[in-house]
Amino acid sequence: MSPDTILEFYDIPSKLPGIAWSPNTWKTRYCLNYKGIPYKTIWVEYPDIASTCKRIGAAPTTTKSDGTPLYTLPVIRDPSTGIAISDSPRIADYLEKTYPDTPRLFPPGTRALQAAFYDEFEDNHLKMASFVIPKVALILNPRSFEFFKEDRSKRFGSIAMEDLYPKGEKKVELWKRWKDTWGVVASWMEDTDTFIMGNDTITFADFVVAGWVIWPRHLWGEDSEEWKDIASWHGGRWGRLIERLSEYETIV
Repeated sequence: MSPDTILEFYDIPSKLPGIAWSPNTWKTRYCLNYKGIPYKTIWVEYPDIASTCKRIGAAPTTTKSDGTPLYTLPVIRDPSTGIAISDSPRIADYLEKTYPDTPRLFPPGTRALQAAFYDEFEDNHLKMASFVIPKVALILNPRSFEFFKEDRSKRFGSIAMEDLYPKGEKKVELWKRWKDTWGVVASWMEDTDTFIMGNDTITFADFVVAGWVIWPRHLWGEDSEEWKDIASWHGGRWGRLIERLSEYETIV
C-alpha cells in the first residue's frame, strides 16, 4: 500500500499524551493493528465530528431521539476505494471483505454468533456511565469538554459532572453492580480462558470487549486501585484479555 493510499482512521483526542481512550474507536484500532493494515490517525475534536464526517462522505451512525442524524467515531476513509465507513461493526466488515489476505476478524462460521454476541454485550455493559462520564470530561481538550458537557447534560439533567460520580455507599453499590454486569459476560465465556471463540482464536468480538476494558485502564491509570480491581475480576479474565492483546495497542 503506497503512502497516498494509507487508510485514514478518525479518533477523538484528549489531554492524555500518546493515549487513545475512546472504547468505540479502540474496537477499530485493534482491528487495524491486528490485520496489519497501514493507517494514520486523524484526531477530531467532538464539535468537529459531524462536519468531518459530512466532508469525507461518512454516513451517520444512527439518529437522535428528535430524528436528526447522529455522527460518531470511529470512521475510516480508504483512499484506495474512495469509501468512508462509520460505526465499528460496519468498519470491521469492510476491512474483512476489502483486505481478505489479512488475519480474519470473522473466521468461517462465526459471523452470526459474533453479531448476536455484539448486540447482547452492548446492552449489558453500560452500567458504568456514572463512573466513566465524569472521568472522560476531565481528560478532554477544552473545545471537546464544552461540547461533551452540554451533550451529556441533556442525558443526565442539570447535574454537574463532579456530582455525577458516585460517592460513599452509593459508589460501593454501583461498583458491585458494574462488576456483576461483567460477571454476566464472563459467564458466557466460561469455557474459554481468554478469547470468546477459544483460547487461540482472536475475533472482532474480542476487540469489542477489549475496547470497553481498556477504557477504564486509561481513565484511572494502570497503577490505580480501580484498574487493578477491574483487572482482577472474574479470575483476572479482563486483565488477562488486555495483556494478551497488548501487541495490538499501537497508536499510529
